Amino acid sequence: MSAGRGTRGKAIGIAVAAAVGGFLFGFDSSVINGAVDSLTDQFTLGSFMSGFVVSIALLGCAAGAWFAGRLADRFGRRAVMVVGAVLFVLSSVGTATAFNVPSLLVWRVVGGLGIGVASVIAPAYISEIAPAKGRGALGSLQQLAITIGQLVVLSSNAVLSHWAGGPSRDLWWGIEAWRWMFLVGVVPAVIYGVLALLIPESPRYLVSRGRLDQAAEVLGRVSGETDPRAKVAEIQQTISAEHRPSFADIRGNRFGLHPLVWVGIIMAALQQLIGINAIFYYSTTLWHSVGFSTGDSFITSVITAGINVVMTVVAMLFVDRVGRRRLLTIGSIGMFVGLLMAAIAFSQQHGTGANVSLPGSWGPVALVGANVFVVFFALSWGPILWIMLAEMFPNRMRGYALAIGTASNWIFNFIVTFSFEPMTEHVGLSWLYGAFAFFAVVALVFTRTKVPETTGQELEAMTGEVHQRQAHA
Repeated sequence: MSAGRGTRGKAIGIAVAAAVGGFLFGFDSSVINGAVDSLTDQFTLGSFMSGFVVSIALLGCAAGAWFAGRLADRFGRRAVMVVGAVLFVLSSVGTATAFNVPSLLVWRVVGGLGIGVASVIAPAYISEIAPAKGRGALGSLQQLAITIGQLVVLSSNAVLSHWAGGPSRDLWWGIEAWRWMFLVGVVPAVIYGVLALLIPESPRYLVSRGRLDQAAEVLGRVSGETDPRAKVAEIQQTISAEHRPSFADIRGNRFGLHPLVWVGIIMAALQQLIGINAIFYYSTTLWHSVGFSTGDSFITSVITAGINVVMTVVAMLFVDRVGRRRLLTIGSIGMFVGLLMAAIAFSQQHGTGANVSLPGSWGPVALVGANVFVVFFALSWGPILWIMLAEMFPNRMRGYALAIGTASNWIFNFIVTFSFEPMTEHVGLSWLYGAFAFFAVVALVFTRTKVPETTGQELEAMTGEVHQRQAHA
């Protein structure tokens, strides 16, 4: 019993270390929240350019996600984690010292590359070292780390803004508070790089490189395999039976790609089309625009991020018991209700653009609706997408399919984020939240008809054909 607990503790500890990449993912993707108004004033940005500055990092994310899997297969998971940490450090320092719009854009893209790398490597690594029975909970650590990163950076932004008397005011050594918001990111980035050097390499990568003794040692010590040599032989057999991974592995008869790859792409797109990052990137600005003071807007954003963390923990407790598809179904319904509340509330708005206000009790209704949405997102589509992308594909296509699914997520993140601010001015928040609610319904239908159940299955047992039958069960 104690040995099992010890092994489980090691697996959890190593998964937590890997998930620090998710922390940086959440930290770097949300640090712009408290700085966007200051950046707009500092560099005299219009609504188009302001949205572009916020969203351009997401193009770097898509590129980082696309190349991360192949780099990890060639150089190892740990080496690519270190690269991600270096990119985070460079981006934090570069963005904080940006002196014009071009330099700001360059460093935002560099940060995006780091986020993209972390978004692929952390869930892939965790799925490869975790035992099948606990893989859902450990895989959820990635999303939990993302939500904690968002909570920490929003709290940090609020504190720095409060100390300076506003994000655009000088804080220490004549440096504005918004620049310190980015500089704080150096600390977790360095920690991530150090931890990446301390954790063991993925056993599946070690087997692919012929380092069988090391793979067996990691499987026995971390994954709790009772017969690690037999597991190594099983992994070796699946690898030797397959050819060198290539783009051809994800091809199929349906629009050029394997049907299961399309499931991953559409799931990744839907996670963004329901609008979660529109809330987290613009929440401070959004609540300020509907009547909250600057300080209250920061606090409201922190509360929303805290709810996100708590509900992600709840998802971790149930994902291996309840199952992936059932939680996705429950989450889709709850998100629709929350988004519909927000859409109805904003239909009563006065003014447009930055001069929006909600009369009477409609402000609290919008706030409750937004947080109901966050609750059910964190319970379902937040963590489960990353679990599914890391585990549902057969070995022969996992690397490329994970990369293309994650890249799809970042591309649609860019589309939603880039369009949110100008669309707020042109069509209004009610229509935007209504559109997000529509995609929550699409997510519900898609889950019930196309998404496979992967709970409790070994990675070596994943086959596209089996999953396609399960999706209709």
